[in-house]
Amino acid sequence: MKKLSFFRGSTLLLSLLALVMSGSSTVTNGERQYRYNYERVLGTSLELKLVAASEAQAEAAQLAALDEIDRQAKILSGYDATSEFSRWMKTSGTPVRVSPELAEVLGLFDLWRERTGGALDASAETVTRGWKKAAAENRMPTSDELAAAVALVKQQHWSLNAVDHRATHLSPAPLVLNSFAKSYIVNAAANAAMAVPGVSGAVVNIGGDLVVRGKITEPVDIADPYSDAENSAPIASLMVHDRAVATSGNYRRGVEIGGKHYSHLVDPRTGMTAEDVISSTVVAPNPADAGALATAFSVMKPAESMRLAASLPGVEFLLVRNNGERIASKGWKSIAPPVAPLMAAAAGTWDTSMELTISLEVAHLTETRARRPYVAAWVEDQDKFPVKTLALWFEKPRWLPELKAWYKDDRLRNMAEGTDITRSVSSATRPAGKYTLKWDGKDNTGKLVKPGKYTVMIEAAREHGTYQLIHQEVDFSGAPKQINLPGGTEISSAALDYHKASK
Repeated sequence: MKKLSFFRGSTLLLSLLALVMSGSSTVTNGERQYRYNYERVLGTSLELKLVAASEAQAEAAQLAALDEIDRQAKILSGYDATSEFSRWMKTSGTPVRVSPELAEVLGLFDLWRERTGGALDASAETVTRGWKKAAAENRMPTSDELAAAVALVKQQHWSLNAVDHRATHLSPAPLVLNSFAKSYIVNAAANAAMAVPGVSGAVVNIGGDLVVRGKITEPVDIADPYSDAENSAPIASLMVHDRAVATSGNYRRGVEIGGKHYSHLVDPRTGMTAEDVISSTVVAPNPADAGALATAFSVMKPAESMRLAASLPGVEFLLVRNNGERIASKGWKSIAPPVAPLMAAAAGTWDTSMELTISLEVAHLTETRARRPYVAAWVEDQDKFPVKTLALWFEKPRWLPELKAWYKDDRLRNMAEGTDITRSVSSATRPAGKYTLKWDGKDNTGKLVKPGKYTVMIEAAREHGTYQLIHQEVDFSGAPKQINLPGGTEISSAALDYHKASK
């Protein structure tokens, strides 16, 4: 029996390894795909996929990418008081020689401010701060406050001499480069990884903005703004090669005033929050362009976005409005085949109007970035039979045995065989280390289970490191319920929310 169990486990490792490698369309003999996951990178999560001739070369490439991210952040960050941008912001009226990177980003902001008619502006932070201040006082901003913010936005904020890289800071408006700086840094990180000898492909995904380079054709899912859990069905699935994808949306961040949510995205032309378009996804040859357009399209009217996209070669987009309407560019279907509708679940007694949301936060083990632990999450019935796998996150299949409870159960391992674990996701930026999962009462075959008591299992481990297992029995019948679970070494907090389904 032990020999059979070992064989099954070895077969699964081989199966999962094949799936990890299958994300590359042209991986040749002697090359493999390697995965790396980090938290607390530019305030969010980082996923790297690298095609390399050896693990040593992949390790060198991921270090090169991380070093480049750090270098760019020290130039462009508006949250680091010691960054080049922050230091330049403290000057006024004096031409200052800036780095080529800062000069390029300032020049791109000038370009996109003009192209979008002011919808994309580094001084939008002026308006954002006005909304945050009003929200902190539980009131709407006044018309005078918004008018003053818009007047400040309309000023010239800098002058730039692109020849000698001298920039002169001109206005008192607060400025941030968030609109597409993340996508700009994603591009630089991919370039750094691809420059390492022996590396032939790279996917760099920082908080849902990603670029695909070289010998990889990457499956990319577009998150559903109405149901953005990690295991929710996407609204679109792309196959991306040598292009960039960026998504912006208001469904993860914003302010609340009088019990109503208002977007963190604002229209700097009017001072109002952007509420019409709740998700904008852009595919473009250049990552900075994709990031700039995704932000701008969340603010602009759909007709404006369509006209601008039509004038730019290689740009495709998908917009989701707050009424559920989807608007896509003419060429969108060529890169995004229709998502197959979910099969109707077999008749069951589970209340289909209800769902479970699992919220979990990965512990911050250091003040700087850290590798994400391996995580498995599943649901067991009262007989301890696993009815549904909700998540399996890992980097190297050989370390899966560190997930002791998950790995020792042949049924759980067999449920993972054939699971596509290689897909990237483009979504609105999530806070670092914070994830959600959902369960709709269906088992792994798509059939509804019976109501009653089930146990939610969450397991986290590191390679030869710390370990944590959380389990909580829940009665999935009757009234909604919320349960806060105790945190630990790897999962600092977790909560279960059995509630009315969002859709």
